[in-house]
Amino acid sequence: MKPIMDSHKLNIHLISDATGDTLSALARAAVSQFDEAQVSYHRWSLIRSRLQLHRVLEGIQAEPGPVLCSLVDDALRHELDAACARMGVPLQHVLDPLLEMLQAQFGSPVKHKPGRQYVLDADYFRRIDAMHFVISHDDGQANRGINEADVVLVGVSRSSKTPTCFYLANRGIKALNVPLVPNTPLPRELENPVCPIIGLAIDPKSLIDIRRHRLKLIGSNELFGRADSSDYVDQDAVEKELLWARRLCNDRGWPTIDVTRRSIEETAATVLKLMDNWHAKRAGATQVSQ
Repeated sequence: MKPIMDSHKLNIHLISDATGDTLSALARAAVSQFDEAQVSYHRWSLIRSRLQLHRVLEGIQAEPGPVLCSLVDDALRHELDAACARMGVPLQHVLDPLLEMLQAQFGSPVKHKPGRQYVLDADYFRRIDAMHFVISHDDGQANRGINEADVVLVGVSRSSKTPTCFYLANRGIKALNVPLVPNTPLPRELENPVCPIIGLAIDPKSLIDIRRHRLKLIGSNELFGRADSSDYVDQDAVEKELLWARRLCNDRGWPTIDVTRRSIEETAATVLKLMDNWHAKRAGATQVSQ
């Protein structure tokens, strides 16, 4: 099929009967493999009626481009198929290959009910509880909660502890973060941890850039004097701070993750792996002691 637009600029329509998060993630993952691609995403979520679908079709007609679809209602799918064929735009039902494979494995038919992955079940409420936990224990707040945490992240200021904790909470993980500040004692609960403790490390230059940007955003240079002379962004001071933090983690046997070139998603994935390793070692030690 010939490209609808030039090779570096494209409209992509994402049509879902739920939130559309799956489609967005899939589309971005695919587009990232094409250098210099310029994409305008058109998100059409919670499409569950013909009237809603007709509005979508008007949008595709106005700005034609490939369509990625995760609708499960057969009637809406057939109408979308026919409309896209008339307009000459490519259409991909992204769930079909997976559903067909699973149907063959399970030996039972697909239910074709929209939004079933978002039911208010125990897993959903576990994620909500984890989110509340992160908010209540962010940046060293209420350190007594360490004994209730699934994982504790430690690191110097602006090493992405908070966003990583929130991402983990969306996976149902109760993540607590503790800032590492030279000459400031750590919570006693970290002496005999009941969950994994993981350090986040970062390159000094990257950390300084992040901190300077943060100072500009909050307009708090006055708190540190001139930003260029403050220990908060001073090259030598930051290098010493990071070296101290890394040595602390090494001395205590806490694994560290270098987040310099990692996205929050990649950092969180590594945290989950380290958590699995920690629990596996603990289970092995328990079996040996028995």
